[in-house]
Amino acid sequence: MTRSDTSPRGDRIAHPVQLVQPDGRRVHDPEHWRLVADVDAAHMLDMYRDMVVARRIDTEATALQRQGELGLWAPLLGQEAAQVGSAHAVTADDYIFTSYREHAVAYCRGVPVEKLTALWRGTAHSGWDPDEYNITNPAIIVGAQGLHATGYAMAARLDGAEIATVAYFGDGATSEGDISEALSFSVSFGAGVVFFCQNNHWAISEPVALQSPLPLASRAAGFGMPALRVDGNDALAVLAVTRAAAHRARTGGGPTFIEAMTYRMGPHTTSDDPTRYRADAERDVWAARDPLDRLDRLLTREGALTPSVREDIAATADDVATRLRSATISAVDPESSTLLDHVYAEPHAVVDRQKETLR
Repeated sequence: MTRSDTSPRGDRIAHPVQLVQPDGRRVHDPEHWRLVADVDAAHMLDMYRDMVVARRIDTEATALQRQGELGLWAPLLGQEAAQVGSAHAVTADDYIFTSYREHAVAYCRGVPVEKLTALWRGTAHSGWDPDEYNITNPAIIVGAQGLHATGYAMAARLDGAEIATVAYFGDGATSEGDISEALSFSVSFGAGVVFFCQNNHWAISEPVALQSPLPLASRAAGFGMPALRVDGNDALAVLAVTRAAAHRARTGGGPTFIEAMTYRMGPHTTSDDPTRYRADAERDVWAARDPLDRLDRLLTREGALTPSVREDIAATADDVATRLRSATISAVDPESSTLLDHVYAEPHAVVDRQKETLR
């Protein structure tokens, strides 16, 4: 494999990449526009559709939790561009390692919407077979997926597989040892990992400024890894930088750290009350930077988002929401005897005794 020439250039930590302004106007940035030169109106509409559907999935699942149909849900409201833009940048062969908020990424990877809530309802140990869609189930241990992605990428390189792995995590995870270890190993062994940090500004109730006085991307640069920041509410900018990072990973260039600047508009999870620790004024500032509105304005400005297209997208979102609700409510509770299945790959005496006690 040969090294790629698509490593980040210029000071992209101090100046995040942006291709579309909040009002829908394009930004002059030839370096990054060339990375999405093939993205026509049809492709942008596909991304917009996925973002609208992702928001509807999130709204429906949040409502289901409030109605007692889900035990918990981690909302993605406000982070649709970061997730959809990056998901559109990878190939079917690339492998995705998520945290617990990447519902839009799973949807874009082809995971049936009917499988998105099984884990959160407690009717299954997992939602889907990761190898079927090349995306893992939600990881609850904060930062662990960074190590998993690095190990997978190291193995892929030894096998001669020219793929990228993508590790999604939040700003809070950058304070975990697992992420530091993953960054260190990936640089040392040239592992093709895209470390995709969604900096949504709040690690549960702690602001990101409490974790680091400097941009989080600076931490990766300290490991000797190319790092950049991108406007995480700009789907096209996210698509561009993730494409470059994934290409670099596939062609032997090693890992890249992307800090997508976005905002968690809702609670950390549905068990959280964000009004107890953040001001409404801050939320209002980010509401004006809404990722769906931004792409909507661009597509409207350029004549691609017609009333009939809007109706079609709305119908798709309605259908997805209906399927999600129906599958969630009709999910069959598993037999209690299966609770301890799959703890070990082989029979285990301790588990057998626990099963007997359970019976």
